[in-house]
Amino acid sequence: QVQLVESGGGLVQAGDSLRLSCAASGRTFSSYVMGWFRQAPGKEREFVAAITRSGGKTYYEDLVKGRFTISRDNAKNTAYLQMNSLKPEDTAVYYCAAYSNWYIDYEKASSGNEYNYWGQGTQVTVSS
Repeated sequence: QVQLVESGGGLVQAGDSLRLSCAASGRTFSSYVMGWFRQAPGKEREFVAAITRSGGKTYYEDLVKGRFTISRDNAKNTAYLQMNSLKPEDTAVYYCAAYSNWYIDYEKASSGNEYNYWGQGTQVTVSS
């Protein structure tokens, strides 16, 4: 089992940047694909980004591609989401999640149902 704790959220203005962190404890962090999802009020949870165990491959939802960067540091048991050029529509609770299945592709990486563990979320609010 792995425990995930997100941090780094906050209130920023449009065009600003934030870096979210997801600290993991428990079983070996490097054995999990890590993903970021978000949920805005009144909307369904949506995929943001994912990164493979070694960090060699990443997946992004189209709306954040080019603005957000997912990364991980397996030595620190931490995943990150660097968010640049933030927009008001990026306002949401952001969740990190861990995926243990050996096989990964975009379809699986972007499906929240594939993930085994979730953090409690961190609020990101972008004002216009």
